[in-house]
Amino acid sequence: MAEPKVLVMVLAGGEGKRMLPLTQDRAKPAVPFGGSYRIIDFALSNFANSRYLKIVVLTQYMSHSLDRHISQTWRFSTLLGSYVTPVPAQMRRGPHWFAGSADAIYQNLNLITDEDPDVVCVFGADHIYRMDVRQMVAHHIEAKAGVTVAAIPVDYEEAKSFGVIETDETGIIKAFHEKSPTPPTMPGDDTRCLASMGNYVFDTKTLIDIVTPTGTDNQYTDIGGHIIPALTAQGKAHVYDFSTNVVPGQDDREKGYWRDVGTIDSYYDANMDLLSPVPVFNLYNEKWPVFTSHESQPPAKISRGSGGEPAFVDGSLLCAGSIVSGGHVERSIIAPDVRVHHDAHVTDSILFPGVTVQPGARVNRCIIDKNVVVPAGVRIGFDRDADAQRFTISERGIVVIPKGYVFD
Repeated sequence: MAEPKVLVMVLAGGEGKRMLPLTQDRAKPAVPFGGSYRIIDFALSNFANSRYLKIVVLTQYMSHSLDRHISQTWRFSTLLGSYVTPVPAQMRRGPHWFAGSADAIYQNLNLITDEDPDVVCVFGADHIYRMDVRQMVAHHIEAKAGVTVAAIPVDYEEAKSFGVIETDETGIIKAFHEKSPTPPTMPGDDTRCLASMGNYVFDTKTLIDIVTPTGTDNQYTDIGGHIIPALTAQGKAHVYDFSTNVVPGQDDREKGYWRDVGTIDSYYDANMDLLSPVPVFNLYNEKWPVFTSHESQPPAKISRGSGGEPAFVDGSLLCAGSIVSGGHVERSIIAPDVRVHHDAHVTDSILFPGVTVQPGARVNRCIIDKNVVVPAGVRIGFDRDADAQRFTISERGIVVIPKGYVFD
């Protein structure tokens, strides 16, 4: 059988309100992750490694940094027609933003008809995982499905934030519950639910038909809320078990790893997953790399301070261009161009590019956005009440300092 012709549509247009202030002036998929990357790099890397190289990224809110990152980083050879291109809301229905994920596809149907693919992969842009998408596409074609939904078991409380799937023994979806307060659990396991990952493979005709309105009252605007339930009712929706996906270079510890980074706490946890001696998500898998742009930077430097103070770094990621000069860094992610000066302590934190931590400062359980200077002697992350007067604090106590914040 000939390889199917595949078009990829990556949905990157959400507002990301639960990630404020990190999304104050950038789209959620453009938020830095793991020091050197942007969140969207993980989804795009999966397609690049799967050799699906015709990709459109549908953008909308605060899209400038995302558009720039894609245009400067994600450039394939055009000799065989490969591309990654950001597509803003084209307002083909009139002066309207995307009303939802399904409406975003409808407003860009010309991209599908121009490419004329056999199947369309519609994936989210804000998840951290590895996946060989070819295996999901093969499963979809073999099942002769109208749509195939990638799914993974999640804890019951967490499942309330996702679409939850009920299937029969053949993998046909019998019911789809979008963000139900009482989601059904998996057979034989009342602690977990089978949740949609927000990744879909569509038969092209099925997708075009279902997103195209046929009257004034039946415009489907959302994939999870409208499209999947409608195709489920038609018997055309199938599930793909993500735990069966095999990725080269991935060990059993990482198999099935998937994180939705839609909140400050989930974003923080996913970053911390990178730091253990044997991490549950391995950035160093050369057989399935995560691609991004790397600016010309000198190596990371660890040295004594100007007064001879020794530096200490443990359990952390230090990116190119960063300098720890007599400082103490533990269980933290240090992005490019960060400076940690003598007697400064950074613990359990994420520092974005351009952050400076001056001598004697203490930073604990913080996310510090770009170009912030933490003054000498300042303590952040030790007094919740005092921090709450100035900064956003997550449900689990992570302090978030916004981009460019200037201390009094």
